[in-house]
Amino acid sequence: MPRPDRRPGRPGADRPAKGDEPRPRGKATFRRPPPPDRSEPRPRPIEGPTRLNRYLAQSGVASRRKADELIASGAVAVNGTVVTALGSLVQPGDAVTVQGRPVSPTQHLYLLLNKPDDTITTRSDERGRSTVLDLVDLPEGEKAALFPVGRLDRHTVGVLLLTTDGELAHRLTHPSFEVEKLYIVRTTAPIKPHQLEQLRQGVSLDDGPARADQAAYVSDDHHEIGLAIHEGRNRIVRRMMEAIGHEVVFLERVRYADLTTAGVRRGKWRRLSPGEVKRLRRLVGLK
Repeated sequence: MPRPDRRPGRPGADRPAKGDEPRPRGKATFRRPPPPDRSEPRPRPIEGPTRLNRYLAQSGVASRRKADELIASGAVAVNGTVVTALGSLVQPGDAVTVQGRPVSPTQHLYLLLNKPDDTITTRSDERGRSTVLDLVDLPEGEKAALFPVGRLDRHTVGVLLLTTDGELAHRLTHPSFEVEKLYIVRTTAPIKPHQLEQLRQGVSLDDGPARADQAAYVSDDHHEIGLAIHEGRNRIVRRMMEAIGHEVVFLERVRYADLTTAGVRRGKWRRLSPGEVKRLRRLVGLK
């Protein structure tokens, strides 16, 4: 596995690079992404009859599945008339409300955040701790509908997607789409070769087995490995490492789908380019 770029703030950042380890089986690789396209995405207006659940999803209300539940519950009205039939169509110019609140398709926000340590991956925290939304310096009106896609625990750093696109978020986090995540894991004790094989073959957790798509050394002292998985269960990487007898002292997600933090300092963010948004949507079967 080629060694990922060393960045300040990560253990071992000052060590010189050594020879690459042989690449293990598995489809994931660490590679340098192309320079991001910084241009802004354009709005995608409704140009013809559109299914009501899709209209709600494009308005940032909910995923299509959740939108169907809202429709069936009688919470949605079109031109003042409650609509409960699934598959109903919305015409250009129709007025749509959800529980009396007008909604309309808007240009979604897609942000990539390089999450720092000691930050909670939620919109708000009842204990007053710093959250990932606190790091986004946008007007409150713009970021009011933003939410994190999936979670990184408080002390895990790295790639985190924030968006207002509920439909995309639902698919990216649904297990059936098997969206790949790559991590750098550092432990207190050296990881033995047979333990790498354990991770590839699968380990038993309290909520079922878990298996790495790829696991390989990225440091010569064998305290640090790269780990690729497609699952998103709570604290799954830390629990997998505990299952083979290791304590994690540093954990960074270096890739989520095709997204990396290249060019984004820890605690900073940037907007996704139109090309990046298109690739993410295509990855989970959206146009």
